[in-house]
Amino acid sequence: MLYHLFEYLKQNYDLAGSGVFQYLSFRAGMAALLSLIISIIFGKNIISILQNFQLSEKIRDLDLKGQSGKEGTPTMGGIIIIISILVPTILFADLSNIYIQLMIFITVIISVIGFIDDYLKIKKKDKVGLKGKFKILGQILIGIIVSYVVVTNDSVVVRDFLESVTQDGSKDQYVDSKDLLTTIPFIKDNEFNYEWITPNFINGYTWLIYSLVVIFIIVSVSNGANITDGLDGLAAGVSAIVGITLSIFIYLSGNLIFSDYLNIMYIPGIGELVIFSFAFVGACIGFIWYNSYPAQVFMGDIGSLSIGAIIAVLAIIVKKELLIPVMCGIFLIENLSVIIQVTYFKYTKKKYGEGKRIFLMSPLHHHYQKKGIHETKIVARFWMVGILLAIISLATLKLR
Repeated sequence: MLYHLFEYLKQNYDLAGSGVFQYLSFRAGMAALLSLIISIIFGKNIISILQNFQLSEKIRDLDLKGQSGKEGTPTMGGIIIIISILVPTILFADLSNIYIQLMIFITVIISVIGFIDDYLKIKKKDKVGLKGKFKILGQILIGIIVSYVVVTNDSVVVRDFLESVTQDGSKDQYVDSKDLLTTIPFIKDNEFNYEWITPNFINGYTWLIYSLVVIFIIVSVSNGANITDGLDGLAAGVSAIVGITLSIFIYLSGNLIFSDYLNIMYIPGIGELVIFSFAFVGACIGFIWYNSYPAQVFMGDIGSLSIGAIIAVLAIIVKKELLIPVMCGIFLIENLSVIIQVTYFKYTKKKYGEGKRIFLMSPLHHHYQKKGIHETKIVARFWMVGILLAIISLATLKLR
């Protein structure tokens, strides 16, 4: 809203200083700063409200050291993250931008799903919470909306851009409006066309395949973040690292000069998403103020499902979905550890009559807890791995 207000003041009254809101870097910095302030200053009040409503989740007895001390800690702290993202975005972003509208909508929808899940677990004493099929349905709905917006917006905006900007007739470095493209990491001339994997019998309906890919990514990353949220500060810290990485990709892909220099796909209008991604990073870092060991609040599903979905959608919009296994490697390995553990247990039980385990406990962070490593050290090491994966991800800009 402030962006539109100062834009109006500049055009009509030429108010001194109002022009600073034209600069993306200024608005992004202000969004990050405000989200950090909101999460730290108002986070304490939100935690008090959660305590007053007795919104604390029952801690399962997993026979882990220090687990008993977490009993009674309020959950649903993801509300802090959501508010800290939405308020700066609404204030500093161009609300007419389709990508900003999409991210605000997605954030609200996925947070509502997470809220219902947490509410059922806490107030209704339902250990399962919102049934898995309803979560999946919600994520599928989000996937369909995202794929529709990306497909239709690419076709319109990019075509107009090509007609108005490319004067030399060269269109190789830009998205072709009739193709649905993404980028392949570590490959030179790395555009990947989804039409290449579209079966002949649905030729002309590439968006169907793309929609399935988008849905799979959103479900996987969202649930991966949910599984990773098992130690104080782990999910929020890893998400902040991924958010910084995505912010860099978004800024470069939304800037004609930088995208041309790096020979990467230019996506018109995406630069505005830097406001949202910076607010996301600030919100995650601010949340760690209260979520670091020993945690004063847990984020709950309203937080973990939301940050996972946000990361997935941002990666899809910036055409870096094929880089997610590297960029979100922590989420991936946490997911895989559960899948491997369950699969191997069922296999050995069926074959030998007794289930065996590969890890002492899954997800992977609990395996290290069982080995006697303190959770602060586990979290710090996971953050280090996350930073390493972020560097590798950014290196794909030049290493091809």
